Amino acid sequence: MEKPMDRTPLTRDFFDRSVLDVAPDLLGRVLVRTSQEGPIELRLTEVEAYAGEVDPGSHAFRGLTPRNSVMFGPPGHSYVYFTYGMWHCLNLVCGPEGMASGVLLRAGEIGVGAEVARKRRFSARNDRELAKGPARLATALDVDRALNGADVIAGPLGPLSVLHGTPPPRDQVRSGPRTGVGGDGAHQPWRFWIDGDPTVSPYRAHAPRRRRTS
Repeated sequence: MEKPMDRTPLTRDFFDRSVLDVAPDLLGRVLVRTSQEGPIELRLTEVEAYAGEVDPGSHAFRGLTPRNSVMFGPPGHSYVYFTYGMWHCLNLVCGPEGMASGVLLRAGEIGVGAEVARKRRFSARNDRELAKGPARLATALDVDRALNGADVIAGPLGPLSVLHGTPPPRDQVRSGPRTGVGGDGAHQPWRFWIDGDPTVSPYRAHAPRRRRTS
């Protein structure tokens, strides 16, 4: 018989650790999005670690700005950014306050609330694609900049919370280069995923933008 999921909320201490400890440990945890349309529960299957001012791939690499200020705050909050003028992406801040590290939530399996997510992700061919990639995940959960800075430790009354869930066995956790990261941060093996899970997004190497010629 399958063991029931542990619905104990994660604590602040869980996030107040090194990003390279938190990121793989988030796999199998359950992100809960609460809204007027009903709750959505998503089991995390793929994440990426970003180590702040020591990481060229991080938004915080060049220091504090209005855009990334949440990353420098206390752990256990959401950092939401807008990219390519089209998509939002959801991160969870971790590490000691002032360290500016965070984990990008790249993919997950939606259980509870799939019918709500389908309305937002009507182009998905099946439920495995509802949150297969960071922009799809944010769209399915209706995450935008209004949730930037949300405290995921605030409990079930908050818009976002994280439950203990069912972490996979360590031998099922894989790591490799982060998707779309170039330069000095291209080869860090800081993307983590559950091996063989169908909701994990395909890896794409960084593709430098070509300059327009007149």
